[in-house]
Amino acid sequence: MASRINTNFTLNPSQKYRRSNHRSSYISNNTVDSDSQPLSSLGNFKALPLEIFQIIIRYLSVKDIGMLSMVSKTINQHIIDYISTSSGSKRLLLQDFHNLGLLGSRQNSIILQHYRLLGLLLKRCTLLLPTKERLKYIHKIFAEVSCFKFNGCADPMQCSGFSCYGVFLQNLTAGWDELECHRVYNFLCEMTDLSRKMQTIVFSKPGSAQKLELRTRLFCRNVLLDHWRHRSDSAFWLTRILKPWPIVNQARLLYIIFGPTSPLDGQVIWQNMIDGPTDESSLRGLADAIRLLYDTGTKEWTADDVISLVDELSVVPREWLLENNARLLILSGNNICFTFMASKAVNGRATELARLIVFLALVCEKDLYCMDWAVKMMLKIYKVFSTSGERSNFLQNVADAFACVLMEMLQSAMSGHHEEEERNILNLFHMVHAQANFHKEVLYLTMNNTLST
Repeated sequence: MASRINTNFTLNPSQKYRRSNHRSSYISNNTVDSDSQPLSSLGNFKALPLEIFQIIIRYLSVKDIGMLSMVSKTINQHIIDYISTSSGSKRLLLQDFHNLGLLGSRQNSIILQHYRLLGLLLKRCTLLLPTKERLKYIHKIFAEVSCFKFNGCADPMQCSGFSCYGVFLQNLTAGWDELECHRVYNFLCEMTDLSRKMQTIVFSKPGSAQKLELRTRLFCRNVLLDHWRHRSDSAFWLTRILKPWPIVNQARLLYIIFGPTSPLDGQVIWQNMIDGPTDESSLRGLADAIRLLYDTGTKEWTADDVISLVDELSVVPREWLLENNARLLILSGNNICFTFMASKAVNGRATELARLIVFLALVCEKDLYCMDWAVKMMLKIYKVFSTSGERSNFLQNVADAFACVLMEMLQSAMSGHHEEEERNILNLFHMVHAQANFHKEVLYLTMNNTLST
């Protein structure tokens, strides 16, 4: 049976190409016609009323709205208008900052992530505005959120509002140059009157303005300092806080922002470094801040600046116990500890330096650090002295300091009140062991050097 032949099919290539060319010519003509008219920057959204457009936005996530805002200027403006509406601000400005129940940590994580994305959204929406106008627009929106205001929240210790503001600020300013970030800090100071508040707490008697100290600490930590991914960014913002003030006030501010606080009400504990030995947790924040300024290589902070700040900090609000001072130096790291002690050696403060070495040994004994570290630190300081007479005098001062501190502790243990007796005896016990282990390490070092030669 013969197969049927399709009489419409042709093997002539020219006819096939003519047919194809006819079709492409039709498409091309239509394209030219459509391009000859100006396209709306809204695209297919042009046919939608603004109200419908805003309804559509309600179904998009914050991340998707941020992507949509980059489509065109017109859409961007419509999104800005939506954010400014009561329904838009209500949806985007979540205010569940006090939900600290069983799911509190998970809820807190969700709201922080929301404000991270909101920072990116408003960064894109305000991309074409000058920095000052961007900040004014954002401040106008955030003015509705009481927990973002310096004195807006009645219970700031149980509120995540400042933390949300902080992660928002981090994403908003990511990639901005230092000049723009300077403007951000100045704008925040202007809106919150932060400089005047800082002036009040640094010139007042410590603890006389407890609520203001607490709010300043929370604002500086949660909004300006704690959420940066890079240490250089944290150093930049900490520098903005400290540098406008004389070094005495810098030390006071550093203690307020990073010093020990009460676990009950968050108030700064001013007597902690004076009344008795404190633990590492009370000093960790201060040590981290000092190391931040020293290690990041910020051009506004020289080594001498940081060492002077540490020296000034040790008398806030009054002179610290040497044990607390030694513990702070250990936590601050080898470089800061050596530079601090070397400056005393250069300035002829050998007696004070010797006592500090004794308390470095005591902290190593109490906190279970290797005692050879204290001996090696003493050896490095020993080499700072330029003459043999200065070195011999230094070693004699260290020996005398051990004896003097032991006698002081023994007298305290014998003459103390009953409730203090046990603590003083324990402290004396640690000091005796510290001296024994310190001299043991000195002997090891001496004998090893003798055998090696």
